[in-house]
Amino acid sequence: MAQIQKNFWVLEGLDGAGTTTQLRNLEAYLSQKGVKVHCTAEPTIHETGRFLRKVLSGEIKVPQSTVAYLFAADRDNHVNNPEYGILSHIERGEIVVSDRYKFSSLAYQSIGFDFQRVDELNSAFPYPEVVIFIDTPLQSCIDRIDSRGQAKEIYEKLEYQRQVLANYERIFSNLPSGCRLLRIDGSQTRERIFSDIVQGLGI
Repeated sequence: MAQIQKNFWVLEGLDGAGTTTQLRNLEAYLSQKGVKVHCTAEPTIHETGRFLRKVLSGEIKVPQSTVAYLFAADRDNHVNNPEYGILSHIERGEIVVSDRYKFSSLAYQSIGFDFQRVDELNSAFPYPEVVIFIDTPLQSCIDRIDSRGQAKEIYEKLEYQRQVLANYERIFSNLPSGCRLLRIDGSQTRERIFSDIVQGLGI
């Protein structure tokens, strides 16, 4: 039976969907209400995560299989580190909200690498209580990425994101009991998206 971790919420979406913005909004909102919250993201800020960011930027080139293993290693530290891991924060009475988690690995790394293998690499990690999926139209995501005026990461291409979206749908059709999917219309304003998240979470 899948392990469901209470007080653990995850934001997911295509590149450009606005997950990082909503993570900041949730942190400010919960803090204002006096709720102890720890916000985090993957790849992490730690050594493996920093290496992964170089891979995503295209600075370092490795096979997709290697990317999958690296994300799993970064995630293992992210979840289980006794000092700053997700579980340690939850044990201290905090709600943990992560911008991306193992669903991103399944959605992204399984393109060019076996889906089942990626699933196995991540099978030991607990499921969050809630997955907040910001469902933003593909072209809107690409337009937002283009508007940044920055070099694109290796996954930030329309056809790739189309495959990522199909993988997300595959994953979300098979979530275990106790892991709730909160699907948010990402074509709305940032303010409306956040309002829907708050309402959906009941906070």
